[in-house]
Amino acid sequence: MTINRAHQVWALDTSYRPMAQGFVYLTAVVDWASRKVLAHRVAITLEAIHALEVLEEGFAKYGQPEIVNTDQGSQFTATAFTDAVLDRGDNIFVERVWRSVKYEEVYLNVSADVNLWSPPFLQP
Repeated sequence: MTINRAHQVWALDTSYRPMAQGFVYLTAVVDWASRKVLAHRVAITLEAIHALEVLEEGFAKYGQPEIVNTDQGSQFTATAFTDAVLDRGDNIFVERVWRSVKYEEVYLNVSADVNLWSPPFLQP
């Protein structure tokens, strides 16, 4: 898919930084085409509410993108977060290829040789 205009695809991700006691988490919404950070939140817990708040801020400021892309983090797969996207009728594209690789290939086909493993659905 060619992504060539603003608000076509948004990506959300959470990064963390170790602190003296625990971690601090930064969740951001980034426009894929422009690479602009549209909204962000800093939190001391990795709860879905923080991801939901940053997504809602993005919606409030910029409207809805065609696609919302995230990874498999628990904050992005929580019902509260996915419902917020699905309830708007957006095309939610959540990166699930690695989950598919694990469940359809890795867990079923144990191999000692890394060079022998190449899931068919990852072939061009």
